[in-house]
Amino acid sequence: MKEIVAIIRPRKVGPTRDRLAEMGFPCMTAVAVLGRGKQHGIAGEVSGDLKADSVVSPSQYSMRYVPKRQLTMIVPDEAADQIVAAIISENQTGQIGDGKVFVSSVVDMLRVRTGERGNDAIA
Repeated sequence: MKEIVAIIRPRKVGPTRDRLAEMGFPCMTAVAVLGRGKQHGIAGEVSGDLKADSVVSPSQYSMRYVPKRQLTMIVPDEAADQIVAAIISENQTGQIGDGKVFVSSVVDMLRVRTGERGNDAIA
């Protein structure tokens, strides 16, 4: 099993979710997160209601943190490459801030309700 964690733009969550569901992978956890890359944030990236002191830095050209979405999925080993390719396809614009995808091995997974383990507990 693999854990896939994708940090993407908020506006890309819907298209990414829909694409993965079409592929047969509808299960994920989505969390609103704040972060920044080596560019220290991009001022034009944000719209919406955010506390100014948590986002805007003293420089007019950068931000302390940029709102992103973190998607997490646990998938069978054989599906990981296909899912990563779909995430990249939906999110790659060629611009700074497209995001990151992390893939890690999962030793075990347990469904609390039924006691199922491993791949049986994924979906």
